[in-house]
Amino acid sequence: MQAAVLEKLRAIVGAPHVLTGVDLSPYVVEGRTPEAAVFPGSVDEVRAVVTLAGESELPVITWGGGTAAAVGMPAPRAGLVLGLRRLDRVVEHEPGDLTVIVEAGRTFAALQATLRERGQWLSLDPPDDARATIGGVLATNASGPRRQLYGTARDLLIGLTVITADGALVRGGGKVVKNVAGYDLPKLFVGSYGTLGVIVEVTVRLRPRPDDERLVAVPFERLKDAGAAVRALMASDLIPNAVEVLDADALRALGIGAAPAALLTGFDGVPEQVAWQIAELPRVVAAAGEPRALSSETWPRLARAAADAFSASVVMRLSVLPTQVAEVMEQGRARARDRGLSSAWTAHAGVGVVTAALSLDGGRQDVAAVAEIVRAWREIARAFAGFAVLDAAPLAVKEAVGVWDDAGGAGRIMRRIKEELDPKNVLNPGRFVGNI
Repeated sequence: MQAAVLEKLRAIVGAPHVLTGVDLSPYVVEGRTPEAAVFPGSVDEVRAVVTLAGESELPVITWGGGTAAAVGMPAPRAGLVLGLRRLDRVVEHEPGDLTVIVEAGRTFAALQATLRERGQWLSLDPPDDARATIGGVLATNASGPRRQLYGTARDLLIGLTVITADGALVRGGGKVVKNVAGYDLPKLFVGSYGTLGVIVEVTVRLRPRPDDERLVAVPFERLKDAGAAVRALMASDLIPNAVEVLDADALRALGIGAAPAALLTGFDGVPEQVAWQIAELPRVVAAAGEPRALSSETWPRLARAAADAFSASVVMRLSVLPTQVAEVMEQGRARARDRGLSSAWTAHAGVGVVTAALSLDGGRQDVAAVAEIVRAWREIARAFAGFAVLDAAPLAVKEAVGVWDDAGGAGRIMRRIKEELDPKNVLNPGRFVGNI
């Protein structure tokens, strides 16, 4: 980085908030060290930094908590890390309207703690919420088991403030839930991985905290049986907030037994309603025994159960129809087993999102063998008219297989949008679908 650009960055945000040299070690991704990391303290400072980066044609890698920093391909040039940890204020909370306006750098756990004081919550449960920021959750469209009932970030977003690649401040949406004027611009940025703009402030709708919430596990001898239980559950009158299927390795990672498979189901609401649904669950899913109550500490570990089964793993996310989840899991496990490798599987079974982790333990890091299995998993998803994304893997595997699945016609539209909003390709270049 040119010394003149570095001095301008220090002038914008203050010298203590510009990191260089060895201080950049926490921001090294895929072996690439950024040229500097800068931490603005206001929206105006973010605008100034992005404007300067655009003028200098310096790539900008937006950084919230770093929980998804390795998703996607790294930029060809490391460029500038733009950290948002100083933008962490709750701007406005209207309990009566069930809305909150919050800066993008506030961690998800800190936001939930603030809302809890007023008996409310943002009904998302992304992994690693102590590090994940609200801006990062929206940029990656992250969610967890409770998406079964409450949906994803797209469903909860009301308004958004974004800094575009040319430093323009763009506001979309509004401050209230009943806001239907104009195009739904905010949702364009949800799940864009920072390639279209820097999210600096969000408005989301809230819910009252439920009086009671419980998570129970029903074991099964086969994944196929757990899949049949999911279909029965979804056809019933029960209203679960989570419907998870786990295989044996994932269950061991959670420390909740050694069954070949299990259905984990969550319920929330008034205590009487929750108790009735749990009592009905064994009959609905044809369980051989009573559901096992799980600790509330299990909730935040559910989303990472597959990855946590091994000390090192390749993680792939497959999206298929909910009715196909169990068969996809069985076929995927068989492909890995045929090559002598261990895998762990979980699924948000009610919405058809499957997570697979392939063990790299014991020095098994043959890129060709790993890539063969990951390709096979992607082909399984495609055979069921779905798709698959490589969430975590060594760079050599990413290069051999590709992180993102083919987006088809949608990919061409996405590229056109990228070219319009970021013509110099400054924001997270090459990270997203089709090297956007």
